[in-house]
Amino acid sequence: MRVNHTYGRGGALAYLAAYDVHHAKVFGRTEPRTGIDPFMALVAQVMSQEPYASAKRVFWIVDNGSSHRGKKDADRLAATFPNSVLVHTPVHASWLNQVEIFFSVVQRKVVSPNDFTGLSQVRDRLRAFEDRYDATAQPFQWKFTASDLDELLASSTSTPSTTRKKPPSDWQLDQPPKDFRSRPLSRRCAVRCRGGRSGRRVPGRW
Repeated sequence: MRVNHTYGRGGALAYLAAYDVHHAKVFGRTEPRTGIDPFMALVAQVMSQEPYASAKRVFWIVDNGSSHRGKKDADRLAATFPNSVLVHTPVHASWLNQVEIFFSVVQRKVVSPNDFTGLSQVRDRLRAFEDRYDATAQPFQWKFTASDLDELLASSTSTPSTTRKKPPSDWQLDQPPKDFRSRPLSRRCAVRCRGGRSGRRVPGRW
């Protein structure tokens, strides 16, 4: 007997979140789409709260998505929130942003299997997971430190490329963290607040 599986698409949500790497605190929101305005709304959501509002500097780590690309966007952020500093990850290296690990957790534990009765159910599940995550999560044990970066940069400028030594495997420079998984979600804009987003479209299917 042949059995066919069908489903109906009910639209999509853009899930944006900022991640405080020091306290494993998540600030999330859902929007109809990504873009400059949704990203700035996320920034305002974070920067209106303490300790970020009165912090000397808050670093927003982002990839090169169109919502926050280049000097123009960095200037916009600084003009709106003077203590905010926009920092871009290298091209094709957004996995260096710790918020990507959080999104891999969301993909595996929240939106998979992708079977919802409507977009409101997706929103409710995301919010419920944020509450649970904030109550139980610990900061990620990130191995690649600033000292590691300084050492790598020094070796790359002083050692000919033909004899350059490869970095230790635990640096994981040529591959993402073990719990980072490629995901069939469109549009990324990653942010880490230091002192933590990312926009991700979550497909709704039912």
